[in-house]
Amino acid sequence: MKKRGLAALLCLAMGASMIAGCSSSTGGNAGETTKGALSAGKKTMEVGGDDVTTLNVWTFIELHQDFYVAMAEKWNEAHPDKKVKLVLSNMPYDDMHNKLSLALESGEGAPDIVDIELGKFPAFMVGKIGLMELNDAIEPYRKNIVQSRLDIYSKDGKEYGLPTHVGTTVAFYNDKLLKEAGINYEDIKTWDQFKEAGVKYHEATGKYFSCVETSAQWMVNLMLAQKGGDYIEKDGKLNLTSKEMTEVLEYIKGMQETGAFATIPGGQPDNEEAYPFYNNGDYAVQIMPFWQTSRYVNYMSDIKKQVAIANVPVWKEQDGEIATIGGGGTGTAIVKSGEHAELAAEVMAFIKLSEESNKEVWNVLGFDPVNTAVWTDQTLTQNPENKFIQYFTNNPFDTLLHTKDSIGILQAYTDEKYPSINNEFCNVTLNSIFEDGMDVTEALKQSQETLNNEFKEN
Repeated sequence: MKKRGLAALLCLAMGASMIAGCSSSTGGNAGETTKGALSAGKKTMEVGGDDVTTLNVWTFIELHQDFYVAMAEKWNEAHPDKKVKLVLSNMPYDDMHNKLSLALESGEGAPDIVDIELGKFPAFMVGKIGLMELNDAIEPYRKNIVQSRLDIYSKDGKEYGLPTHVGTTVAFYNDKLLKEAGINYEDIKTWDQFKEAGVKYHEATGKYFSCVETSAQWMVNLMLAQKGGDYIEKDGKLNLTSKEMTEVLEYIKGMQETGAFATIPGGQPDNEEAYPFYNNGDYAVQIMPFWQTSRYVNYMSDIKKQVAIANVPVWKEQDGEIATIGGGGTGTAIVKSGEHAELAAEVMAFIKLSEESNKEVWNVLGFDPVNTAVWTDQTLTQNPENKFIQYFTNNPFDTLLHTKDSIGILQAYTDEKYPSINNEFCNVTLNSIFEDGMDVTEALKQSQETLNNEFKEN
């Protein structure tokens, strides 16, 4: 498949299915598509020749089907002695994960390859793990892969998933609006400066600087990680009421109380209800994973050439080990019992981690490639024909290069408790604090008790 054809095919799928980024209906912290939005569908590669291995692939992301086929064709061209034929099944989010769980438990009906959402991945790391360890398959690419994105699909030093992107959390500033209010976003280095800029902007314009999230934890998780906090202690014990968590939510509540920061329809920036408010200039700033670039290009076209991408604020100018974190993600896994597991792992490592595939991750999807060798390829990162480069006022990769060695994760992402934590925060905790005005300490205490009871029952 020619590159132009691949781009047209994927862009069509992106526009039709609204799946160019990583949001979810329960908070947007894990998946790459709106959960349950896609119907089942099947796609089979056409491969000539007799010596071809058929690999069955399950995904809940229709866009991945087209991408996997295009890159598998490239694999076949480069490895004529190891040709593969992908038979891909696309299913609704919950259906696919439930079906996979049953297949692994029964030992029957599992695919060779499967996409597993970050929020679901910990559930497949419990008990007897039915997924293949991928350390060896990853090794040829490891030196250029962002390690934290491998860690989120790992357990006890063994890696079980291949990431799709980094999802580096960055700041999207409407530079035009800020300049009109006398604010230079490049002067914003710390959260205190972020808050002060918000107050100044609100006083000058009467509009909101940024939003307070109630259906996602993009900013919450970032600020928590920067403080060295987490939802879970090292011994695995739930700890929502930690000093770090309390300080983060108190700080955000303080920003809200200035009047410059407010909740938004949909509860977060990555939501079709929220896009118009940014497109119209009612809000000026987003703290979001890098894949939000695709949302700007597709759903906020009125502010093209107004938005700059910058490093997120930190608590102190002397940064700690973690300056930012990756947000969202889908790990591609190999079923260990599959007849062709070794070949499947080798093929998918090429499709997900190679420089060739990661160039297309940027060109077509606008995601920040997990292979950082691509980040310094100026023919790619400074291509004036690229639609993402054409949209923003500065070069997106300049910001990525500054954060390359300081991208962390929350340990909770790899814990089986995290899906429940995510659900509690995005449906109860954050709404209680930022919509209902509940005291932060009390809200965290209640959520801690709720989850402790849930985990005790299970």
